[in-house]
Amino acid sequence: MIVVKVGGSEGIDLDAVCRDIATLVRDGQPMVLVHGGSHRTNEVATALGYPPRFVTSLSGFTSRRTDRETLRIFEMVYCGEVNKGIVERLQALGVNAVGLSGLDGRLLEGKRKPALRVMEQGRRMVIRDDYTGTVDTVNTDLLQLLLGNGYFPVVSPPGISADSEAINVDGDRAAARIAAALGADQLLILSNVPGLLRDVQDENSLITSIDPARADEMMQHAEGRMRIKVLGALEALQDGVGRVVFGDARLEQPVTRALGGQGTVIGTRNA
Repeated sequence: MIVVKVGGSEGIDLDAVCRDIATLVRDGQPMVLVHGGSHRTNEVATALGYPPRFVTSLSGFTSRRTDRETLRIFEMVYCGEVNKGIVERLQALGVNAVGLSGLDGRLLEGKRKPALRVMEQGRRMVIRDDYTGTVDTVNTDLLQLLLGNGYFPVVSPPGISADSEAINVDGDRAAARIAAALGADQLLILSNVPGLLRDVQDENSLITSIDPARADEMMQHAEGRMRIKVLGALEALQDGVGRVVFGDARLEQPVTRALGGQGTVIGTRNA
């Protein structure tokens, strides 16, 4: 079992991702796809006159400020345009894809954070009207039901809280939870960079492999959104996933390349 997470940043080639997945699925590779949609969400939010806002936690992780209106836009883009666009691509390639959000069937359930403690302009602040949360449980019965009957799951945030509220959950960490819950051999995290870079301005500074025991070194090189990806990778490995690869979703055959170790490989167990 492989779980693929493809990000939503500018420059990602979803057509190439879907073509590669279709080939692997036809060859019998069991797989689940999790996707993002951040760049398109920013565009739509701005066009609607409600531009995105981002906050940085006290521990240095940046996330989308998700009030109720932002959540509505988030659902519109992630669950609607992006999710169904991927399903349409895969259906055209002969893959019987089914699009799901973490809300559907309580696929991704967790806690809504009661408050966000953030830094803004050098000051500590507490935000309480935010719909952000974490994934604690994955409805693997639903995923296995689909997989066992020939369907290909395409999963999108948001998730659902214990109080049945939609919550914005991080896609990379959600993919890590799904990979662990399904007992996946590998988690592939594809984005618009070659992998983890020593210098974010230099794509030739790729770190090709990392011992997961050297987590501090990983975080030292991770900046921005890559910090969350590294955190998700470490959580997946701690929960039993054999190997995590950060790969490049701008290339042809991005999934196959990542499976072959092109990118940043984290974990020593053979897949």
